[in-house]
Amino acid sequence: MQIPFLNLKAQHEKIAKELEVEFRGIIESCNFCSGPAVEKFESEFSRFIQAKHTVGVNSGTSALHLALLASGIKAGDEVIVPAMSFLASLASIEYAKATPVVVDVESDSYCLDPLKVESAITNKTKAIIAVHLYGHPANMIALRNICDRHGLTLIEDSAQAHDASLNEVACGALGDLAAFSFYPGKNLGACGEAGAISTGCHDTASLVRSMRDWGQKGKGNHVNPGFNYRMDGMQGAFLSVKLKYLREWTNLRIRKADLYLKLLGEEEKIRLPTKRDGARHVYHIFAILVPQRDLVLSKMKQKGIHCGVHYPVPIHLHPSYRHLGYKNGDFPIAENIAQSEISLPLFPELKDEELEYVVENLKEIVGTN
Repeated sequence: MQIPFLNLKAQHEKIAKELEVEFRGIIESCNFCSGPAVEKFESEFSRFIQAKHTVGVNSGTSALHLALLASGIKAGDEVIVPAMSFLASLASIEYAKATPVVVDVESDSYCLDPLKVESAITNKTKAIIAVHLYGHPANMIALRNICDRHGLTLIEDSAQAHDASLNEVACGALGDLAAFSFYPGKNLGACGEAGAISTGCHDTASLVRSMRDWGQKGKGNHVNPGFNYRMDGMQGAFLSVKLKYLREWTNLRIRKADLYLKLLGEEEKIRLPTKRDGARHVYHIFAILVPQRDLVLSKMKQKGIHCGVHYPVPIHLHPSYRHLGYKNGDFPIAENIAQSEISLPLFPELKDEELEYVVENLKEIVGTN
């Protein structure tokens, strides 16, 4: 049996006719860059996450960059970021010419540890990026309290957290601003690259709208720092189609994750995902920790089971960021995750018998290591 890590083809087959209608509409209207389809999606996504404003852009990385700039982040400022995330969480800080300050993560959720954040704050600290890693909400209550005490901006990296929530407040509406990615493999994925910024502040939304389009305020009137970060009209149209199915797809992901948790719950060698009180974990990644990770991955592949690793190098140890001065051993929890994590296949179309095949082989492989 062959089990893919992700099956976008199966997802798209079910909505192909709707996507084709939107494709033809964009071709006929020639609204390829921004335009009505993007505005429609922005409005729909704002309603979905109960945020006042959504601004569509061309990628999640661009969303993070603009969120930082709109927060007033500049050269000389420091921004706190968790050690375990995709590299864009850190890179966006340097794009804004600020200094990343890396902090270790919680040992259970793998999200930014508020207990370690406090000691990392200096008089140069201006913002905290809270990553909802793997689709699990960060400890936003504690982080909000810290930001309020120190006068810091709280930015959500919600790239993996579409339809996730904490105490029934959606990720994307928990901080001052949030950055979303709609990379094709996300729980809500475009048919190409796309992202968005959400915020409750009208002025911030207006600034971001200007900056994504060369800093314009009116045609040819460039008044703000500007970038070519517009969302394609085609992606806005496709995302509106997919957004209608997001809650259904999310509930299927959660049901399959619950089945994994049930079937693997007694395996002592496997560290399973946890969930904080009040959290809706949407399992963008079903991340487990195992001994001898690379050997397990190899043996699973031999069985036709395609797993992933998120992420094999914590952000502070990438060679391209050696200049930050961090070294191996600085953030042991993140480093352990990087050495031990496996992402199991999980997508809405995954059949129960396929999931059971994954579990059966994983138990055998881990048990004999």
